[in-house]
Amino acid sequence: MSTDDKNRAIAAAILPLVGGAGNISSVAHCMTRLRLGLHDRSLVQDEALKALPSVMGVVEDDTYQIVLGPGTVARVTPEFEALVAEAPVPAHSAAELADRGAALKAARKAKNATPFKLFLRRIANIFVPLIPALIGCGIIAGLNGLLVNLGWLPGVTPALAAMASGFMALIAVFVGYNTAKEFGGTAILGGAVAAIIVFPGVAKIDAFGQTLSPGQGGVLGALGAAVLAVYVEKWCRRWVPESLDVLVTPTLTVLISGLVTIFGLMFVAGEISTAIGEFADWLLANAGAGAGFVLGGLFLPLVMLGLHQALIPIHTTLIEQQGYTVLLPILAMAGAGQVGAAMAVYLKLPRNGSIRRTIKSALPAGFLGVGEPLIYGVSLPLGRPFVTACVGGAFGGGFVGLFSMLGDSVGSTAIGPSGWALFPLLDGTKGLGETIAIYAGGLLVGYLAGFVATYFWGFSRELLEEFDVDTEPAAEVTTADGSPEPAPEPVKV
Repeated sequence: MSTDDKNRAIAAAILPLVGGAGNISSVAHCMTRLRLGLHDRSLVQDEALKALPSVMGVVEDDTYQIVLGPGTVARVTPEFEALVAEAPVPAHSAAELADRGAALKAARKAKNATPFKLFLRRIANIFVPLIPALIGCGIIAGLNGLLVNLGWLPGVTPALAAMASGFMALIAVFVGYNTAKEFGGTAILGGAVAAIIVFPGVAKIDAFGQTLSPGQGGVLGALGAAVLAVYVEKWCRRWVPESLDVLVTPTLTVLISGLVTIFGLMFVAGEISTAIGEFADWLLANAGAGAGFVLGGLFLPLVMLGLHQALIPIHTTLIEQQGYTVLLPILAMAGAGQVGAAMAVYLKLPRNGSIRRTIKSALPAGFLGVGEPLIYGVSLPLGRPFVTACVGGAFGGGFVGLFSMLGDSVGSTAIGPSGWALFPLLDGTKGLGETIAIYAGGLLVGYLAGFVATYFWGFSRELLEEFDVDTEPAAEVTTADGSPEPAPEPVKV
């Protein structure tokens, strides 16, 4: 079977289990998940979905999210969209499904639609589409650095440097474009205003008694400039006559937003960006072990609450300033704790074939930093192992943070990957070999601490009695006359 046929087969297997094409209101994807808007949640067959070999888990938030893993989800989503578009849908089905699912959908939205969470989702929608470019350029930057250090291919390294740096030089423009689009404005106007920040000519302008520098304010300035542009544009749409709208609205939007950006936002956002970088450096230099312990231990609960999205612009700001984010390798230790905890669960529940199969199938993805299958399929349902997995992440984060205190900072040139998948993106204050060794040591500490904490303290007696049981159906014995006879009861000891 070709790759395209395989991806279409995965999409075709998923579609009927989520209620068919008529039950789909929207389709999108992030790094690992297929995100579906549903008319009627009750039509979804959760257990059948989880049983599909290609499905690593499911998550319910404002959308129904099916975990397929990095790479796979980007290929399956277009096939799924094509199947939805091709399917014949009766004209009345959408309305009927909407009526039947209205109460459930309203309750779910009310639970998740807090203003703060909605704001964080918008921030995530701005930055998540940039992650593939950050990863690609980050890996090229790492490869280029390696070639430069080795003195290899001197005629090629300048070209690689251009490929790696081009996107980062203009990232403010892409942030402005996505911001305007997300907040309901004209995307290209947001990009146009944000482009002012990276224009070399701003070096001739003084603001607040200081000469501006190209890129000052970075992605935070671009975000603020684009949001302002959206509000100016919306104001113009209300008050400018339709006959003049095509000329006046874009002109006023760029003019007003641009002036505020140059003589206000660039300076303010630049000060905030500098403060973020200085605080991150100070924190890890002076309290690295403690900070790493806290960050590594609390990251998974932040993910569960959706609050981790607030870190995306901070990561991007650090990458802009320093070339890498020192926070991501520490936060990645949370996944190492999950892997160690899952291995302990595997040993503690020798008779539960179902959970052990889940762990065996999810561990490879866990090593590569895709933690949802282990979280939602193993540790979170069991309760205590989720906590002990966080303990493992805390110790791994503390290990990496300790080396930051000693002057050996470890960073990532992009955001998105984790676990072993982060190795090609590593950078730091020392040589690449030392940086890789510190990160690998953190992973090993996370695995070991998560395993030990879960094995010795992750199960109460009651939890073991409940879950360490044979989950396989009892075999049937056929009698001489051909009638089934149940297998004998197991002997209790």
